[in-house]
Amino acid sequence: MTDQASLASLASLPSQDPEFYDREYNNRANVPDNPAHLARWAQWSADVRERGGFLADLSYAGADSRHPQDETLDYFPAQRANGALPPLLVFVHGGYFRALDKRDHSFVARVLPALGVSVAVVNYSLVPKVTVPEIVRQVLGSVAWLYREADQLGHDPGRLFVAGHSVGGHLVAMLMAARWPQLGEDLPIDLVKGGLSVSGLYDMEPLRRAAFLQCDLQLSEDDVARLSPAFMPPAGGAPLALAVGELEAAEYHRQHALMRAAWPANVGHPAASDTVLPGCHHFNALDGFSSEDSALTRAVLRLVER
Repeated sequence: MTDQASLASLASLPSQDPEFYDREYNNRANVPDNPAHLARWAQWSADVRERGGFLADLSYAGADSRHPQDETLDYFPAQRANGALPPLLVFVHGGYFRALDKRDHSFVARVLPALGVSVAVVNYSLVPKVTVPEIVRQVLGSVAWLYREADQLGHDPGRLFVAGHSVGGHLVAMLMAARWPQLGEDLPIDLVKGGLSVSGLYDMEPLRRAAFLQCDLQLSEDDVARLSPAFMPPAGGAPLALAVGELEAAEYHRQHALMRAAWPANVGHPAASDTVLPGCHHFNALDGFSSEDSALTRAVLRLVER
C-alpha cells in the first residue's frame, strides 16, 4: 500500500454506527477502575506541589480575554546547569475539553525539572462554557505568552516544546500546525521546537459522531475541518513524538497511525519516537512522567537534547 493509499485508508471512518463511537471513545467506561488512576494522579500532583519551588496560577490572559480566571498555568522551574537557560516543556491536559484541571497534572513535573527541563502545566476553559475553537485559541495564547515571558521566567525561548494527553495531544498537534507570525509579528514560525502527544486525537469527526461527547462539544462540520490536525500541514520541520497505550481502544490506535502517516517527515525525525506503551490504557499511559527511566521521559529528553 502506498503512503497516500495508507493515509486514505486510515482517514476513512471505520463505521457509520454512532454507537460504535460511543463505545470506542468512552474511556471511563472502557477502564472501569479509572477513579483509582485519577486518584493516583491527584496524589502524585499534591506531592509535587508540596515540594514548593514553583509559581502557581500565572495568568496568560490577554487584554481581550473573556475568561481570564481560566487562563492560568503553573510553572515548575528546572535546576540550571552551568548557568545555561533550560528548555521549557508546556503540558496540556486532556479530559475531552470538558473535564480535569492543571492541578490534576502537576505530576508531569515530578522528575523533569531535576533533569534540567522546566515545565508549565496549562489550564483552559471547558465546554460547554466555551467552544472547542475558543479552547484552541486559549492554548495558543498560553504558549505565545510563555515565549514572550521567557526572560522573566528564566527559560530559553529558543527551546520551547509541547506535550499533551488525549485531547491535550490534539492541542499539541494544533500548536505545531500554528502559523505563529499570523498571531503576532514577534512570534517565529518555528516557535515550537518539538512535541510529544500521548494517546492523542487528530481527527475530530469521530468525536462529533459520539453522542455522549457531542452533547457538550457541539462540533460543526466546519469545526472538524478547521480543528483536525491530521489533515493540515505542520508549520515546520519540528519533530512530533507519538505514544499510545497498548490497551487503548482500537480507535485510539487508528488515530495514532493516522497521525504517523499524515506527518511522516516530522514523526520520522531522528529525535522523535513512535511508541506503544506496554500494558497501558488511557488512565495509566501518563504514569511514565513520574519516572526518570520511562519511555515518556526519554522521549522528552530526546526532543530537548537534539
